[in-house]
Amino acid sequence: MKLLQLMQEKLREPTPLEVVSRELAEAQLEMLQAETAVDYAESIVMYNKVRIERLNDHIAKFSGEKK
Repeated sequence: MKLLQLMQEKLREPTPLEVVSRELAEAQLEMLQAETAVDYAESIVMYNKVRIERLNDHIAKFSGEKK
């Protein structure tokens, strides 16, 4: 009898509350993933700003030596 109840539970339509709860969990996960992507993108931007500054310093240094 327990197996039949388990199968019926798995095959029944979810309640509106269950659907909304599942959708909320998915939205929260997507938000976390988006925030991780933002963190990564911000670190790449910072990396390139520092790199550009360093390369510009080298250009200025080497331009001064050639004169």
